[in-house]
Amino acid sequence: MNELLVNVLEVLGLAWWVEVVTETPNCTYYFGPFATAKDAKLAEPGYIEDLQQEGASGIKAVVKRCKPVRLTVFDEEKEMKPWKNLFPVLSSSL
Repeated sequence: MNELLVNVLEVLGLAWWVEVVTETPNCTYYFGPFATAKDAKLAEPGYIEDLQQEGASGIKAVVKRCKPVRLTVFDEEKEMKPWKNLFPVLSSSL
């Protein structure tokens, strides 16, 4: 029954999710869905611990109602910025 409730809430955009943002790597992760904010809050420490073990830092988490389109959002531009000026741009015109 609980799974059915979670599915209905998810379809309606009323399910609860744990949104975790990390500075390194510059990512946003969504974990869920959950039927209640309490259920999501109880699961939150496990997700944070997993990301710490994978080497993530600058971790901030919030429980909220949302309907994420993607479960992992990677900000490539911010991640690649430190490397941007290390490689020369080659021109094909002579």
